[in-house]
Amino acid sequence: MVKVAVVEGDGIGHEVVPVARDIIAAVRPDFEFFDVEVGYGRWERTGSACDEETLADLQSADAVLFGAVTTPPDPGYRSVLLQIRHALDLYANVRPIRGEGVDIVIVRENTEGLYSGIEWTEPDRACTVRVVSRWGSERIARYACNLAKSRRHLTVGNKANVLKSDCLFIDICTVEAARANVPCRTSYIDALCLDLLMHPDRYDVIVTTNMFGDILSDAAAYLVGGLGMLPSANVGERHALFEPVHGSAPDIAGRNIANPVAAIQSGAMLLSHLGDPASAAAVGEAVGRVLSAGIRTPDLGGTAGTREFGAAVLREVGRGKA
Repeated sequence: MVKVAVVEGDGIGHEVVPVARDIIAAVRPDFEFFDVEVGYGRWERTGSACDEETLADLQSADAVLFGAVTTPPDPGYRSVLLQIRHALDLYANVRPIRGEGVDIVIVRENTEGLYSGIEWTEPDRACTVRVVSRWGSERIARYACNLAKSRRHLTVGNKANVLKSDCLFIDICTVEAARANVPCRTSYIDALCLDLLMHPDRYDVIVTTNMFGDILSDAAAYLVGGLGMLPSANVGERHALFEPVHGSAPDIAGRNIANPVAAIQSGAMLLSHLGDPASAAAVGEAVGRVLSAGIRTPDLGGTAGTREFGAAVLREVGRGKA
């Protein structure tokens, strides 16, 4: 029995994750789902956003379907996602950017960089350590190269003209690309952000460090209709977590207007990871048919609610199975 942990989290996670879960369940009724609570809401209620027992529950699952969590600017609050990524060693964050005329995959190192969690405050300054290790860089480079081998080419996003730690990252990525016989070039991250938006056809697989990948993929959402359209996978050697790229969006939470496409497509990525690419494709095609029929949430210029959009995808999935 395949076990899927379901984490709604905070904000619109409570709305988009149930939609995605229902669609996964429709194509794979044999999956077993169990709920896990993490996030700011839990922290406010109990003083703990995520504990060791929670992490053990997530580690017991074959995959995790994750919503979104609110991270307040509170020095006593530890990022839930950073805890989970480190505990499950989810070193590769994979963010596909797909739409009309756009087919790009951003591969982001997920456990190091400025999100390493090595921080402290002093009376007159706050310090964050940026970690770029050989071991971490080698494994994310290999992941990206393995992906690029079945596609076209690799771009290494960096800021080596300013950050010497990125010189190590570039060296490792180019060596791994040569070893894998993958065409590879490098690009400074600021120029890359602009050129990606102006000429998306020039790019295929992009690998970069943690914070740069976070910013680059969010900016790239512009190409396909916004953050509500972007799914992602967080992958390690033994565990995997799938989540929409958008945040918890507390300003629109509870209003049934959040776009569930990113969560649904994250569910499709989960299906593919668990060895069912046919069901993953069926879900993606159902989303495409619903959008083509003009059923869209307000962020895409439509009037459909979160639940109504999900119901339309469920109907299309059902027709596909029939």
